[in-house]
Amino acid sequence: MHILHRLQKLPYSRIYWLAYIVIGLSMLTVALFYQYQLEELPCVVCIQIRLWFSVLVIVGILGYLLRKHSLLNMITQLGIVISAIGLVERSYLLLGTERGFIFSDCGFNAGLPQWFAIEQWLPWLYQVEASCGYTPEILFGVTMAEALMLLSICMLLVCVTIVSVTLASIFKN
Repeated sequence: MHILHRLQKLPYSRIYWLAYIVIGLSMLTVALFYQYQLEELPCVVCIQIRLWFSVLVIVGILGYLLRKHSLLNMITQLGIVISAIGLVERSYLLLGTERGFIFSDCGFNAGLPQWFAIEQWLPWLYQVEASCGYTPEILFGVTMAEALMLLSICMLLVCVTIVSVTLASIFKN
């Protein structure tokens, strides 16, 4: 019971939302390091993953600012779940393309609507520069696609657990 009480309070804490902001900013920083220092150019799926991490940061900031308001807190928690689902789906596509169990058309167009031309506004962060096929090794033979898959699944499990506990406490009262 004690752990459930702590989980119920977690989304109202600063540290919970700061964790998502830090994770998102850290992943964007790692991506830029690989792009500009190690010259590993991003493919379209990599850019889409960067966009999901950017959404995670934005929702994390909103969650931090709105954490005291129950309804808005729940909405931002659902935003984190949506971000995590998007990350899982894009990471799976990246891993599948790398491993060859998914065959997809991976060109140089991010597939975004014209009104959202973020690759033109911030090309240093969101411009597609390579075709899909492989991701660099991060550490101990683990590729970036494998690491992203593991991270996004863990994040999804954590945020779904937190949302479930929060919803259960709301319906219990």
